Amino acid sequence: MPDPSVPPAPSAFPGGPGLFRLDPGVAHLNHGSYGAVPLPVQEAQEVLRAEAHADPDAFFNAVPERVAAARARIAARLGADPDGLAFIANATEGANLALDAAGLAPGDEILVTDHGYGTVVAAAARRAPVTTVALDPQLPDEHAVRERVLAALTPRTKVAVLDHVSSPTARLIAGPGLLAELSARGITTVVDGAHTPGMLAEPIAAGADFWFGNLHKWGYAPSGTALLAVAPGHRSRVRSLSPSWQDEEGFPRSVEYRATADYTGWLAAPEGLDLIERLGAADVRAHNAALAAYGAALLARIPGITPLPYTPGVAMRSLLLPPGTAETQDEARALREGLAAKTRIRVLIWPRPGGGGIRVCGQLYNRAEEYERLAEVLPGFLRDA
Repeated sequence: MPDPSVPPAPSAFPGGPGLFRLDPGVAHLNHGSYGAVPLPVQEAQEVLRAEAHADPDAFFNAVPERVAAARARIAARLGADPDGLAFIANATEGANLALDAAGLAPGDEILVTDHGYGTVVAAAARRAPVTTVALDPQLPDEHAVRERVLAALTPRTKVAVLDHVSSPTARLIAGPGLLAELSARGITTVVDGAHTPGMLAEPIAAGADFWFGNLHKWGYAPSGTALLAVAPGHRSRVRSLSPSWQDEEGFPRSVEYRATADYTGWLAAPEGLDLIERLGAADVRAHNAALAAYGAALLARIPGITPLPYTPGVAMRSLLLPPGTAETQDEARALREGLAAKTRIRVLIWPRPGGGGIRVCGQLYNRAEEYERLAEVLPGFLRDA
């Protein structure tokens, strides 16, 4: 008899697996960590690389204008202002650019949460004293998160660095209500949207002073492709992390130009979002979220595993592992790599004192039986952990 706690297994997305060059012998349930580049985007980048090799002078002389054109295509897909958007390499670079431009002064403090990504939190700690808000993964909803963050503000809080959708716990943190409350208190908001382009219908956090997000995860772009969005009042303070021949142009060109770097990933990036539109963006998002929900429901039946509150529409789900499991980085890594080595299943295991968590993702190349296999083998690994 079917288990009513488990939703029906989603059907395979038509043509989905054939879009990727992934090893079919591996269950890739960890799309959120590194993404995967579809074949049409790989092919577009290969054409661009051939062009660069054929005539380097012509290619690099045209880079500023071509990057600006690619940025305009991306901005149109995301509903953003192209003059307030810049290509960058990754979310960590975005955090550093934003924090340098946030106008911090001696005595100011930065608020972060314990769900924040490690290198982004480290970037904050390098610039000012940090207050870390402990957000219980089991907080029930966005309102509870908002109240916990607001209660942690001090008279010295100048900047709040918040996840749009958190990496380990896969839930919305920097919602519009929280951002509006922080703005009303004069707090500069820096939002880590590493997971939102390509996954959320509105990927750029409205009301944020600074937002950065990866395109190489859910946006199907090549690796090393991300975005920084800056509100108008802050753009004049954004400085590139190293001197550039485009510095006099100001943001965004001063941030984007980096001599003879490989720009082909940025130039091919619009093809990823175009592909999502051709497949049907709403259908892609719904399918991926349904797969993650199916996988999480199967794992939730395992004794000792606790499902966490989730944000509807997010194609990642997290669950708490039994107490005493994956409490440290080393323990989490050992469980993750043990699963991969013995079963060829890739998931994220994240550490937490008292018991870590597991995150599964849904993507067009995934199949229901991959989550079923994970649910079958995981109890044995937990007994041995």
